[in-house]
Amino acid sequence: MLKTRAKYSLGQIVRHRKHPFRGVVFDVDAMFSNTEEWYDAIPEDSRPQKDQPFYHLLAENDQSYYVAYVSEQNLVADYSGEPVGHPDVPEFFGDLEDGQYPLHVQLN
Repeated sequence: MLKTRAKYSLGQIVRHRKHPFRGVVFDVDAMFSNTEEWYDAIPEDSRPQKDQPFYHLLAENDQSYYVAYVSEQNLVADYSGEPVGHPDVPEFFGDLEDGQYPLHVQLN
């Protein structure tokens, strides 16, 4: 059954349930929209269902900044109030306000 509403919004800070990284949502796919090669690289016992929202994140961990693609089931909201240090955040968003980044560009 396709879930049609995304739980997280653009500019919201989230963290991964299992892996030590967090990020800012900058795009959402209503369902899986990456390559089969990417999907097949995930261990079978950890593969998320495809019929759920997937989020594009400006992500960070202790070592680096990168873009992540994560299923909704593997995310939780981050209420720490801490900013995300990814260098691309200012390209898309204004300053952190009440734990969320406001959009300052029009995204498709």
